[in-house]
Amino acid sequence: MEFRIERSALTEAVSWAARVLPVRSPVPVLGGLLLDTEAGDGAGAGRLRISGLDYEASARIDVEAEVLRPGKVLVMGRRLLDICKVLPDGPVECAVEGSRFTVSGDGARFGLSVLPLDDYPALPPLPQVRGAVDAELFAAAVADVAVAAGRDDTLPVLTGIRLGLDGDTMTLAATDRYRFAVRTLPWKAAAPGESADVIVSARRLTEIARSLGRSGLVSVALDAGSAGFEHAGVRTTVRLLDGRLPRHEKLFALEDPAVAMVDRARLTEAAKRVSVVADGDSPVQMTFSRADASVTLRAGYEDDVASQRLPATLEGAEELTVAFNPAYLADALASFTGPALRLQLLGAGQRALITDEEGTDGASTDTHRHLLMSVRPQLA
Repeated sequence: MEFRIERSALTEAVSWAARVLPVRSPVPVLGGLLLDTEAGDGAGAGRLRISGLDYEASARIDVEAEVLRPGKVLVMGRRLLDICKVLPDGPVECAVEGSRFTVSGDGARFGLSVLPLDDYPALPPLPQVRGAVDAELFAAAVADVAVAAGRDDTLPVLTGIRLGLDGDTMTLAATDRYRFAVRTLPWKAAAPGESADVIVSARRLTEIARSLGRSGLVSVALDAGSAGFEHAGVRTTVRLLDGRLPRHEKLFALEDPAVAMVDRARLTEAAKRVSVVADGDSPVQMTFSRADASVTLRAGYEDDVASQRLPATLEGAEELTVAFNPAYLADALASFTGPALRLQLLGAGQRALITDEEGTDGASTDTHRHLLMSVRPQLA
C-alpha cells in the first residue's frame, strides 16, 4: 500500500473514524483503524477508506487520495491521530514497508506497527435505509433534546434519545424523569407509511449529528438492533438501546394552564445572572404578575440573594410563582432560538411546558417542546 493525501484531509478523516474507538478494550485490534485504498481510473487518482468499530458503534469515511499501490493496513487509531495532529501542513506520503506503516511529510517521518488484519472483525453493514432528513435540521434537533437525556448508566434507556418515524414526521425525544424534551421535524420517507420507534444512545447520536455535514440530506437506516446514518462519504452505525421511553403526549397535555409570554434572550440572560448565588441545586424562582406585566426572577437565601425583573404577559391567573433547578432551566432555555417563549404553567411543584412562540399553532411538523418539573420555592 502507498498513497499521498493532504495532511488536513487525512487528519479530518482519521479524527472522524477514531471517534468510535474504545478507550480500553480487552481486544487490542478494536483499537485499530482499517485503512483501505483503491486505485481510480485516472493516473494517481483513488480512494482512501478509513474504518473503525467497537462493540457499540462503527464508523467509515471515504476521501480522495492519490493511490500509488492499493492495499489494506490496520494500525492503532489513536496513535495515528496523534501523528496526524503534529504533521506539518501540506502533502503526506503513507506506505506499508514490511511490518511498519510509515507516515511522512515535509521532512517529518513516523512509523507505526501493523496490527494483524485476520483478527479484525468485519464492519457491520448499514441497516435498511428508511429515508432522509436535512443534515443541519437533524443536528439542531438532536442538540435540542439531548440536554434532557439521563446521565445515569444504571438506567440505560434514560440515557437514550427516542427516534420515532411516522409518515413524513421524525420525532426525537429524551427524558431523565425530571425534564422531557421533544422535537419533531419533517423528513423524506423512503416508502409510504414508513414507521419506527427506537432508542439510540444520546451520547452517540450527539457525536454523530455533530460530525455530519451541515448541508444536504442524511440517510437514516434502521433494523431490529442498530441505527445507521450516511452522508457525503461518511457512514456510521450504532447499537440500539433496549426498552422504551415514557410517552410524552399525556404529560404534555396540561389542563387549564396559565400562559406566560416572555422574551427568550432576556429571560435566558436573567436566569444565568441570578443563578450565580444559587448554591448547589437551590432553585431559581419566577413570579409572574398579570397586573404588572412582569416576571421577577430570584435566587439565593438570607443575605446572599439576586433578583431581576423583566417584562412578561400572563393569562389565566393574576399571579403565579414557580421555581426550577437552575441547571435544568438553563439547559431548557438554551435549546430554543426563537425571539419569544411561551410558558404553560400549572403552579409550584407541577409541570411547566416551554415552547417557541411560533411553534404553538400545531400546523407545522417542525416543533420543539421542553417539559420541566417545577419545584417548591424555598426562598427566605
